[in-house]
Amino acid sequence: MRANALSTRLFLSATAWTVIILVFTGFVLSSLYRQAVERTFDRRLNLYLRTLIADVATPDEADKTPANVTPTVGEPLFELPLSGWYWQITRTDVPAEVRRSRSLWDRTLTHLEGHGIELSNTGVRQNYTQGPEGQELRTIERPVELGAEGRYLFLVAGDAGEITDETRTFDAYLAATFLGLTAVLMLSTLFQVRFGLAPLKRISERIAAIRSGKAERLEGEFPVEIAPLARETNALLDANKEIVERARTHVGNLAHAIKTPLSVIVNEAALQRGDPFARKVLEQSNIVRDQISRHLERARIAARVTVVGTVTEAAPVVQAIRRTMDKIHHERGLAIEAIVPEGIRFLGEQQDFEEMVGNLIDNACKWASSRVMVEVIRVPPAGPGHEPMLRIMVDDDGPGLSPAERDQVAQRGQRLDETKPGSGLGLSIVVDLATLYRGQLTLASAPIGGLRAELLLPAAP
Repeated sequence: MRANALSTRLFLSATAWTVIILVFTGFVLSSLYRQAVERTFDRRLNLYLRTLIADVATPDEADKTPANVTPTVGEPLFELPLSGWYWQITRTDVPAEVRRSRSLWDRTLTHLEGHGIELSNTGVRQNYTQGPEGQELRTIERPVELGAEGRYLFLVAGDAGEITDETRTFDAYLAATFLGLTAVLMLSTLFQVRFGLAPLKRISERIAAIRSGKAERLEGEFPVEIAPLARETNALLDANKEIVERARTHVGNLAHAIKTPLSVIVNEAALQRGDPFARKVLEQSNIVRDQISRHLERARIAARVTVVGTVTEAAPVVQAIRRTMDKIHHERGLAIEAIVPEGIRFLGEQQDFEEMVGNLIDNACKWASSRVMVEVIRVPPAGPGHEPMLRIMVDDDGPGLSPAERDQVAQRGQRLDETKPGSGLGLSIVVDLATLYRGQLTLASAPIGGLRAELLLPAAP
C-alpha cells in the first residue's frame, strides 16, 4: 500500500510539473509567434507606407504637386469601403487638407502623434487604434517634410483581426499538439513509475513479510540499482540476530557467574540463622538475588524483543493456559471462559506472551469467586503511522480492588493478602514485559463484578 501511495505521488508530481512546463512553454511560443506575425504585418504596412510617400513626394507627371496628386498603393482593399485597410494623408501646416483612401469614405483615422507614442529609430510610430467600424487596427504613421510643399503626416492602417486570427489558429494547433504530448508524457511517466518502482514495492512487501514472521531474509533477484539495498538489509538482519545471540550468551554467562557465589553466601548464612549478622546477610542476599533475576530477565526479554519477525498465535496459547488453570482450580469449580478469534497474532516471543497472559489469568483465578473471562480482540491502527494492537481483557468476579490498591499491586513484590500463594511479582513482571513491547497494563472494574486486567500489546500485521 505504501509503495502504491509512493507511485501515485510520484506520478501526480511528474504530471503536475509536465503540465506546468507545457503551459508555460505554450504561453512563450504563442507570445513569440504573435510577435513574429506582428513584425510581418508591420513590414507589409511599411511597404504600403513607403509606396504612399513615394507617390506623393515624387509625382509622375510634371504638373502634379504633393498637394494635388492622387496616390495609389496597388492594394484593392484600400478601395473597398470600410474594408479595414486604410490610408490617410494629412497636411499638418494646413489642417483642413486631408486625403484618404476610398475605403474610409468620409471617416477619419486617429493619429498617433500627440498620444504619447514616440518615433522609432526608423522615424515611424506604430500602435493599435480603433477603426471606423469598431475594428482593431494596426496603425503606422510617419511625418514627412517636403520643404516648400509643406509638412505631411502619412498614416496606413490594417485590420488587426488578421493578426488575431493567425495567432488563434497557431494557438489551436499548439494546444492540440501539447495535449497529445501531455498524454504521451503521462503514459510514459506512468509506465516508468509503475515498472521503475516495482523492485522497491517487492522489497517493501518482503520487509513486511519479515516483520510479520513469514520470512527471515530478502530473497529473489533485484535490479543492479536495488541489489545493494537488498544486500545491506540482509546484512543488517544477520547482524541483528548475531547481536541478540551474543546478548543471550552474555546474559547466561553472567547469570551462572553471579548465582554460584551468591548461592554459597546464602548457604553459609543459612547455617548460622541464630546469628543476627547471618540473618541480615541472608535477607540482603535474597534481595540481591531478586534484583539480579529481575534485571537479567529484563535483559533477556529486551534481547528477544529486538528480534525482527517473531510472531505468536494468540488462540493456542490462551486456550492452553485456560486448560491448565481448569486443572489447577478444578476443585474450586471455577468457570474459565476464553474468547480468542483465530488468526490473531502477537508481535513477539511466545514465552513472553505466555508469561504475561499466564500471570493475569492465574491472578484472576486466585481471586475469582466462580468465574473468569478472557477475551482477546485485535484493535486496528489508530491512524497513519500507527500499528495494530492486541487488547487482552481478563475479568474475574472476585472482590476487586480500589484505585489505590490497583496502583499498589502493580509494584514489584507488593501483595495485599498474604494468605494467597505467590511472591507478589506477577503483575510487575507483566508491566515490565508490556513496557518492553511498547504496550501497557491497565487495571479497572470488571463488568462481572471483580477486577479487569486489560493488557495492550502490539499485533502482527
